[in-house]
Amino acid sequence: MHVRAFPGLAFALILGFCPALQGQSSDLLTAYIQEAFQNSPKLRQSAIAFERQKLALEASRRMFLPEAAFGTTYTLAEGGRNIEFPVGDLMNPVYSTLNVLTQSNSFPQIENVNEQLLPSNFYDARFRIRQPILNAEIEVNKKIQGGQLELKAIEAQILKRELAKEVKVAYFRYLQAAELVEIYKRNKDLLLEQKRVNQSLLRNEKLIPSILDRNQAEIAKLESQIIQAQVNVQNAALLFNYLLNRDPAAAIAVDSSFLLTPESPELKSLPREELAQLGEVRQLNQWLIELEEAKRKPSLGAQLDLGSQNFDFKWGGYAMLGLSLEVPVWNAGRQKLKVQQARLAASLVEEDYVQLQQAIQLESALARNAFTAEQANWESYNTQLVSARKFYQDTFRRYKEGVANFLELLDAQTQLTTVEAQQTISQYTLLIRQAELERALAAFSLENPSK
Repeated sequence: MHVRAFPGLAFALILGFCPALQGQSSDLLTAYIQEAFQNSPKLRQSAIAFERQKLALEASRRMFLPEAAFGTTYTLAEGGRNIEFPVGDLMNPVYSTLNVLTQSNSFPQIENVNEQLLPSNFYDARFRIRQPILNAEIEVNKKIQGGQLELKAIEAQILKRELAKEVKVAYFRYLQAAELVEIYKRNKDLLLEQKRVNQSLLRNEKLIPSILDRNQAEIAKLESQIIQAQVNVQNAALLFNYLLNRDPAAAIAVDSSFLLTPESPELKSLPREELAQLGEVRQLNQWLIELEEAKRKPSLGAQLDLGSQNFDFKWGGYAMLGLSLEVPVWNAGRQKLKVQQARLAASLVEEDYVQLQQAIQLESALARNAFTAEQANWESYNTQLVSARKFYQDTFRRYKEGVANFLELLDAQTQLTTVEAQQTISQYTLLIRQAELERALAAFSLENPSK
């Protein structure tokens, strides 16, 4: 292992070849993708949302279980309506007759009753237990919460797949920028070699001084390109580390397998999560229709009260069981309109599903065409690179022999630099196109990324 040093950036190059995996991947890049999965704030938020929805689903299941609550009331009252009952007027003549017949005072005279209607110093304390027996809304709501949970899981898969593509693209752009720095440095070495030859020719009075000045100007120009390329490396590293949610100055290891000839991927197209997501939305819409229709069905429940009620805080225990039946009869057609609205929403989802299928097919075709075109472009640069290197070597040999002039040599060197840079750009662009094609085909394995 050795390190290439750039300003503010540690750049480690791992020697040795990693086994080529599906879609020109590597264990190192897979590890980076897994690190991005673990550190991603969006994925953490998605995981929290998933756990929250799991609790909502569990809550909907427990709606079928009984619930108990304790309640109490205490009242003090003065005034208001009274209940008058002439019990004295009714019973006193009878009691008088009985006293005469029995020759005793066993039946005393009583007063008429005049009681306040509002209870005063009265309490009612109870435990109330409710149990739904028949409720179609609860059953449908449980299905809806389960569908929402499935949606959260699919959304997490979509986020992972998109993040994996972004990490790959950022990684390849980093390699591309770093390789361009090396190309410019190698070509600077060529210019320095030319400078040494020119200085020798100048000492032997076989070269005019202006040629050496031009040589130095080309070196300065290439040094400027090197500085700009190093800035590009730093920017690419910042983006890559941002995607992995780690220190911006963290070192990035480079897998040398990507310096080899890019492989033609054998990617198998898999069902896109976006289609599964829309399919789940379609199912949710069907359940929403069921929910609106369930609101028109009867509901039955039971209620049990266990408590005590009396005046002056005396014990007055009681138990009361009741059944409640509610049958919707008429609501001015509002429920029917809601069902129609839910059906129209479901129809819109059907249209979206068809459009999404077509969009995915188009995306996959465009991504494959872009990869094929870039592959042909890269192969053409390989041929040009061999020719450019040979042409430069021949021109440099002829220049030292005095057969070629400096402008011819400079032109050959510029052509070599350009072709090397274009070939490198094309090589990593091809890997980027490959990552985009892999994303379009959903070919990246989220469960086992090394496959």
